[in-house]
Amino acid sequence: MRQIVLDTETTGLDPKQGHRIIEIGCVEMVNRRLTGRTYHQYINPDRIVEEEAIQVHGITNEYLEDKPLFAEIQHEFL
Repeated sequence: MRQIVLDTETTGLDPKQGHRIIEIGCVEMVNRRLTGRTYHQYINPDRIVEEEAIQVHGITNEYLEDKPLFAEIQHEFL
């Protein structure tokens, strides 16, 4: 069985406030064994990362300034 394990970091916790994904990481597993296929990308959220979120993941607004927008990486990711 094929599985994709996905992890994300966001600008905050409440999607109703327009929070967005700023980091995506994935690994592929087949029959519960890592295949070596991975994906990782930082994303410019085009909004401010809340201080509380920065304290959790350490990803700052300055670090994300030159990263691609989600629209620029969505096809590569999917």
